[in-house]
Amino acid sequence: MSSYDKVMKLALERGFYFPSCEIYPDAPAGFWEYGPTGVLMKNKFIELWRRELVRRDGMMEIDGCQIMSKSVFVASGHLGNFTDPITKCTKCGSIFRADRFVEEKTGERVPERLSNEDIDALIKKHGLKCQNCKGELGNVNRFNMMFQVGIGPAAEEAYLRPETCQTIFVDFSRVFKTMRGRLPLGIAQIGKSFRNEIAPRQSLLRLREFYQAEIEVFCNPARLDDLPRFEEVKGTLLRLFRDGDVSITTITAQEAIAKGLVPNKLVAYYLALLTEFYEKTGIDITKSRFRKLSDEEKAFYASVAFDFEVQTSTGWLELVACNYRSDYDLKGHAATSKQKLEVVDPTDQQKVLPHVFELSMGIDRSLYTILEHSYYEEKVKDETRTVLKLRSYLAPILVGILPLMTKDGLGNRARSIHSELKLDFDTFYDESGSIGRRYRRLEEVGAPFAVTVDPQTIQDNTVTVRHRDSMQQERIRVDELAGFMRVSLQVK
Repeated sequence: MSSYDKVMKLALERGFYFPSCEIYPDAPAGFWEYGPTGVLMKNKFIELWRRELVRRDGMMEIDGCQIMSKSVFVASGHLGNFTDPITKCTKCGSIFRADRFVEEKTGERVPERLSNEDIDALIKKHGLKCQNCKGELGNVNRFNMMFQVGIGPAAEEAYLRPETCQTIFVDFSRVFKTMRGRLPLGIAQIGKSFRNEIAPRQSLLRLREFYQAEIEVFCNPARLDDLPRFEEVKGTLLRLFRDGDVSITTITAQEAIAKGLVPNKLVAYYLALLTEFYEKTGIDITKSRFRKLSDEEKAFYASVAFDFEVQTSTGWLELVACNYRSDYDLKGHAATSKQKLEVVDPTDQQKVLPHVFELSMGIDRSLYTILEHSYYEEKVKDETRTVLKLRSYLAPILVGILPLMTKDGLGNRARSIHSELKLDFDTFYDESGSIGRRYRRLEEVGAPFAVTVDPQTIQDNTVTVRHRDSMQQERIRVDELAGFMRVSLQVK
């Protein structure tokens, strides 16, 4: 069983995530839901993101609408450019995403901007046929991935947003003015986006409805190297890669600028922050890279682009798109809306139309990757224990409260301890089954600690605290438990 299959099995059995509407046979693909365990972990991941990126830099966070007017996507270019290539079998009518189909069948990378005619040529070159009936594939054409909705009785044309950033761009002027913004200004947003994927697959890895954590940094293009905060991260190691390179180049942020591998201090600063953030999630950073995208691969709005990718059992997985969008978005919205979106940079009192550097993070993919990188199977005597070695501050359950038995007052004392802790910490009370089995259940959801209430607890008010990773145990006074838990939640 692959690591992906093992994580999938664990996710279904322990309430991390599962398919939407799974009791119905007509439930569409590409829609997944978080269960109780998954929600707890997702919320903690988001709080870590806020702590390490948003609050660190004094960014501002908004919460924008998911349905937006047609004009927004005319201005952004999505109506004309947000498309994927598709090909249809001339015999059975099966539809495939053409670029992915070629990549899967041949192993040959197909750049994002490759023309329909060039993809047709690849299909012909490799003699590719329909995988269902071996019929001929028709010419490639384009499919717009946005979900269209009709508003009101007149069904006015509008769209579910395909990325959260457009709400940030259209709100930029008001946020800058009302919050007395100064460039560079980071505006962040957590929310759902919607893409009508042709072939959603692999649970959280390719969804039609998904969570993003996006940061748009508005900056003066003349001052991209005027960033005092860069000194904080100049020694942070970046792992850089370009297609065609033999290996990943590991280099400090400062050296990357000097060698022209990263264009300026602003971009290097945020790549370094991302590296530090993902190290704190527990992802194995030695299995990560910033892959610089070629002109054929970049999104239509990007002038410079890096994808932060992490190696998983499914291959290299993109977690964050890092795009220098220049003034593409604000210029488009200014032209379409006929509104002036320039702001005054107080540094030189000059009006400027800000450029934008974007960190577009996929929350669902990030959570899957953390689960896979934290998943271990270890032999203990005659059995194999499954354990998620999650960081304490990301673990959905911090501590399980387990009475050794429920008689002789142990059950009541355990429930009392649980009541004392549960308002400040994510705790779980469990009195069912052997103590060993209860330990295993906690390990499978990544709980770092298990507190066992035993007869000695009644005598001296101490409990046994068992550590998940080492399985070592120690006695701690009940009145010291809260302090012990708070220390364990410190981000390191």
